Amino acid sequence: MDVTMDAIGGRMSDSDAVPSAFNMTPTNTSGVVFESFLSPALDKTINVLMVMVLFITMVSLGCTMEVSKIKGHIVKPKGVVIAVVSQYCIMPLTAFCLAKAFQLADMTAVVVLICGCCPGGSLSNILALALQGDMNLSIVMTSCSTLLALGMMPLLLFLYCQSFDNLQSAVPYVDIAVSLVMILVPCAVGVVVNYYRPRYAKIITKVGLIIMSITATGVTVAATIAIGGAIMAVMSPPLLATGALMPLVGFTFGYVISAVFKLSQPERRTVAMETGCQNIQLCSTILKLAFPPEVIGPLFLFPMVYISFQLFEAMVLIVVFRCHRRLTRKEKGVYQAAVTHDGPKASCEGTV
Repeated sequence: MDVTMDAIGGRMSDSDAVPSAFNMTPTNTSGVVFESFLSPALDKTINVLMVMVLFITMVSLGCTMEVSKIKGHIVKPKGVVIAVVSQYCIMPLTAFCLAKAFQLADMTAVVVLICGCCPGGSLSNILALALQGDMNLSIVMTSCSTLLALGMMPLLLFLYCQSFDNLQSAVPYVDIAVSLVMILVPCAVGVVVNYYRPRYAKIITKVGLIIMSITATGVTVAATIAIGGAIMAVMSPPLLATGALMPLVGFTFGYVISAVFKLSQPERRTVAMETGCQNIQLCSTILKLAFPPEVIGPLFLFPMVYISFQLFEAMVLIVVFRCHRRLTRKEKGVYQAAVTHDGPKASCEGTV
C-alpha cells in the first residue's frame, strides 16, 4: 500500500484500506519504510538537553509553590478533582468525536486517540505560570493526572480503541513512572528552596525560565532543520483541523467547567491549561512502542503538529490576558487619579 495523503490524514476508501494496521508487513507495504529523521547523536543530544531543561524548569516552578497551599489543595481537592475529570473526560472524548467527524482512517484515528488519552504534561505548568494561575494547583494536578495515567490510559484506550488489541500492551508504565519522578523530585527541591531560602526563589525562577526559553528555541530549530519537509506528510487538512481543535476545545471547556463550579480566576486559568495541554513526549513514546515504523509512517509526527497548535493557541491566550490586565490597571490608575484630584476640590467647595 502506498502511503498517500488520503490514507495518512483523510478518508480512506475501501480499495485503499488494509484489513488491519497491525497485520501490515514489509511484503504488503510496497517497500514503504519510515526511517528516523534524526541522527542517533542528535537524537541523544536533544534527549539529554530536554531532561536537563525539564529538571531546571520544574525546580524553578517548585520555587513558586507554598507548602500551606499545597496542603490546602490536598485536604480540599475540589480544584484537583475538577481538573482530573476535565483531563480524562474532555480530551479523549474530543479526540474520538473529531476522528469520527473527519472520518479519519483507522491508523490516523488511533494516533489521535492516543494523543487525547495522555495526561497533562509539564508544559501546562509553564503556561499556567505565564497566565498567573495557581501554581500549587497546577503542580498537584499534573502529578495526579500522571499518577492516574497508570490506570486511566489502559482503560481509555480499551474503551475507545477496542479493535486494536496491541494498544493494551503498549502503555509505557515505566515511562509514566519516570515522568512522575521528573515532576515531583525537582518540584520538591524548589519547594524546599522557597521554604528555607525564599529570597533565592525568585532568582531561580527567572533564571530557570530564561534557560528553558533559550534551550527550547534551540531544540525546536535543530529538530525542524533535521526533520525538514517530512512533517508535511501529516499536514493534510483533516489532521491540521484535528490538531488545532483539540487543544482549543480543552482550554475552553476546562475554563467553562471550572467556572461552573465557581473556582477562583487563577484556578480557572490553571484548569484550562491543564485540560488542553497533553504530554506529547509520552504520546511519542507510546507510538514508538505500539507500532513498527513501516506501519505508523509519518503519523509519528502528529504530536509535533499538536504541540505546535497547543503552543500557538496558548500564546494567543497569554497575550490577550496580559493586554487585558495592563489595560485594566491603566483604567484603575486613571480612575484613582481622578478621584484623588476631585477630592480636595470638593472639600474646598464645602468649606467655602
